[in-house]
Amino acid sequence: MSPSKLILDHVYDHEVAWRDTVYLTQPLAGGTVIDHTWGDVLDQARRMAAHLQQRGLPAGARIAILSKNCAHFFIAELAIWMAGGTTVAIFPTEGPDTVRYVLEHSESSLLFVGKLDTWAHQKPGVPAGLPIIELPLAGRGEAESWTTIIARTEPLPGRPARAPDDIAMLIYTSGSTGQPKGVMHSFERISVACEGIVRTVAYTTADRFLSYLPLAHVFERAFIECATFVAGGHVYFAESLDTFVADLKRARPTLFISVPRLWAKFQHGVLAKMPAHRLDLLLRLPLVGTLVRRKVLSGLGLDHVRMAGSGSAPIPPELIAWYHRIGLNLLEGYAMSEDFAYSHMSRDGHSKPGYVGVPFPGVEVRIADDHEVLIRSPGQMVGYYKRPDLDAESFTADGFFRTGDLGERDADGMLKLTGRLKELFKTAKGKYVAPAPIENLINEHPIVEMSLVSGVGYPAAYAMVVLAEDLRGQVGDPAVRERVNTELAQVLVDVNRQLPDYQQLRMLVVVSDPWSIDNGLLTPTMKVKRARIEAAVASGLDRWYAQPGPVVWA
Repeated sequence: MSPSKLILDHVYDHEVAWRDTVYLTQPLAGGTVIDHTWGDVLDQARRMAAHLQQRGLPAGARIAILSKNCAHFFIAELAIWMAGGTTVAIFPTEGPDTVRYVLEHSESSLLFVGKLDTWAHQKPGVPAGLPIIELPLAGRGEAESWTTIIARTEPLPGRPARAPDDIAMLIYTSGSTGQPKGVMHSFERISVACEGIVRTVAYTTADRFLSYLPLAHVFERAFIECATFVAGGHVYFAESLDTFVADLKRARPTLFISVPRLWAKFQHGVLAKMPAHRLDLLLRLPLVGTLVRRKVLSGLGLDHVRMAGSGSAPIPPELIAWYHRIGLNLLEGYAMSEDFAYSHMSRDGHSKPGYVGVPFPGVEVRIADDHEVLIRSPGQMVGYYKRPDLDAESFTADGFFRTGDLGERDADGMLKLTGRLKELFKTAKGKYVAPAPIENLINEHPIVEMSLVSGVGYPAAYAMVVLAEDLRGQVGDPAVRERVNTELAQVLVDVNRQLPDYQQLRMLVVVSDPWSIDNGLLTPTMKVKRARIEAAVASGLDRWYAQPGPVVWA
């Protein structure tokens, strides 16, 4: 498949056709906002592109962005592309060691720094002498200012073009299984992937979006930033965690994407205000149910959403079914950095809980003899930066990418994921256990926020669980703890009832400190760092297994 035109050509067309149309809305502290029209976006991008060219950077120079989501992330990326460079985005929550690794591994020539929560901690990771430009919301005054530069620089004229096989970006994976890898994507492949996403999801210029998942991750980069470069629409940003609900209600998104952990947290927030049994009862009443659905979705800021998506990690089927019951069209998809998020998506007629949908147009799928899912996508990466050895390992002889995921397909071509090849482990019984499907069963229960199944070499597997946020602060109360023990014991019974003998869990272990991005136990997209968590608890396993109860408190 070839794109109708490259992504920058779409942007140049929008600059002419929609010069005075608002494209990006940036909130500021205090509740005010700044609107950026297509004309303003391109004017600033052209001025910064001219400045980058004046610096004499080589063709294809890697230029990094370290910033929370903001309008100037989009504008800086366009400037880098127009100047002939390659974008390297760094997760805004990364520590100094990873910041340094990405900047040095990519050989970045310059760094744009934006609004960050922990810049003082991250700054030592920036190599000495690396030029820095501060985006408008950085607010530190430690380096050259974006605003000063564009005020003195004339805009780059014309339609600066890039070749189809030029590298547009390096996407560094979020590192759930080790050192981040730089995934190379060309302009041709991101363009064809984004055109396919836009056609399949039916984006329109009337659609509204909230950009808040990390732009360094392929999910947000493809479905929000690059897809709107192609299709237009109106993108809003979130100011902070504290203002998230207000930012969401300002945007009133029509298309909204999130990750399983956040979908679960939204649900827990609803159920904290209205118990599940009462909500289910009200939803079954014809007239009252309609009003309740509207109120719940309005309270979440999702009452205008025509389609919602979940990606980045498996989501419990019951959680999808719950959202369907409250009237939200939540669909699961499946993709990865290596195919620029262009792989599978559920859609009308091809959607059921537990399945990640059917392939996007042009995507080929094959299930290997060992049940690994193999994908050949038009959005497929060019390769891993500086890692030809990984390229050789990652592709079959006929060009299919080895995803590392286990799966099966039904008669309609819908894909169901059944685990990760590298996550399989053996208990002392010599049988393999796939943790992800069991974790999904546990995570269906509102009392649990997250879980991790392990138990290598022990007689039976076990699961660690993080309690729902509203419960964590109450477990010092003996009555609450007793109730949690009773409910978790029932969760264990319910889960084990659905598993073969060799996969059944010995116990649930309640962790005392929740896993988070800050403590290094979750990736920036809130996936568990399995090896790190297992290593952190290894010394306590014998003690846990020695306790008699079905529920153990770590």
